[in-house]
Amino acid sequence: MGKKATPPGDGNTSGGISRSSRWLRFVAELSGGRPLPRLSWREIFVAFRYRNYRLWFRGQLVSLIGTWMQTTAQGFLIYQLTSSPAYLGYVGFATGVPAWLLMLYGGVVADRLPRQKLLLATQSTMMLLALILAALTFLKQVEPWHILLLTFALGIVTAFDAPARQSFVLELVEREDLANAIALNSIMFNLATVLGPAVAGVIYAVVGPAWCFTINGLTYIAVIVALAMMRIQPIARPTQGTAFLKDLQEGLRYVAAHAEIRTLLSIVAVMSLFGNAYMTLMPAWAVKVLGGDAATNGWLLSARGLGALCGGMVIAALGRFRFKGKLLTLGTFAFPGMLLVFSAVRWLPLSLGALILVGWSFMVLFNLCNALIQTLVADKVRGRVISLYTMCIFGLMPLGALLAGLAAEVVSEPLTILLSAAIALVYALWVFLKVPGLRAQPGQD
Repeated sequence: MGKKATPPGDGNTSGGISRSSRWLRFVAELSGGRPLPRLSWREIFVAFRYRNYRLWFRGQLVSLIGTWMQTTAQGFLIYQLTSSPAYLGYVGFATGVPAWLLMLYGGVVADRLPRQKLLLATQSTMMLLALILAALTFLKQVEPWHILLLTFALGIVTAFDAPARQSFVLELVEREDLANAIALNSIMFNLATVLGPAVAGVIYAVVGPAWCFTINGLTYIAVIVALAMMRIQPIARPTQGTAFLKDLQEGLRYVAAHAEIRTLLSIVAVMSLFGNAYMTLMPAWAVKVLGGDAATNGWLLSARGLGALCGGMVIAALGRFRFKGKLLTLGTFAFPGMLLVFSAVRWLPLSLGALILVGWSFMVLFNLCNALIQTLVADKVRGRVISLYTMCIFGLMPLGALLAGLAAEVVSEPLTILLSAAIALVYALWVFLKVPGLRAQPGQD
């Protein structure tokens, strides 16, 4: 008598076959019943076919490495000067105030003015601010209030720089390669988060923070030269003759009428407010929780950047895949979930491993939110809608930094991160239950 056939997933099958069957069902659901695209590493660099984008990528990469060097050194310096996690929050908060006041106006300006010229002005101003901080530190005159004031000034410039920078991508590549260019931007950003903090930790420990700030100032030359070398085709700017406030209201009405964009912006807002407490508290975590120093702080930030870099590369390698909504949903759960794991770890190697996964899930989440918004938004209001996206990041991350710093003063750094991650996780569950249509978003084909 022949053997009785065992149905797939039956309890009599081996654990490996059963697990494989469940995995295949998950994959089939993720792709909507269509075959999943294979990772194609050649797809990662499609946007490099465009000369302007190649110039942008190289210049921005050099500049962002310097930016992360300054961010890492500045956070550790302020902690050394004050020994206060609350002050870490104050510095982060100082960048957010201009974002709330000016970011929406920055979006209108990005739709009205040539973005290439606007970016030349903002990047040059950022270079000047970095060199001022370097001079104060070299002269041993730097005080906490200097850092707060310069950070606030940087926030003002960023309110006009960020919407222009984010919406500038479509002027560098064709629309069909927009998602790839956005993914490459995230790879660029997170490659900088791997290199910048690690280099800053070593330089800080050997020669001090002033050199970190100096190097950052000099790296702006790379992006300024790149922008000056670009040949950008003029684009129509239909809002040029209309009232400034009317342009702003038009952008807000557009978002209010677009349910998918509203939901995506809400995800970015909540994850920015509650999901980045760990970044604010990293210097205190390196010293108080792990018993380390400036180099430890650099390694922690670099581990997070390495994970984010890998996440961006995976998104780019997938190409024009059609299950962006489902993968985004996975990211909304994975990001706060891995933060919960990080909050419980007290050993440096495990902390680095947890932060790699935090960075990976963070990039999947924010990269796909950005890509879906950029795909859904109409060109005529792109700068204004992207200004809302950047305001959620540059406005709410600093507010979250302030709350995290104050909470850590009252309770502790681990409990602050745990509670923040738990709130983000609850919101992810709410979106999953209340907005099922988001999982159906295919993104750009």
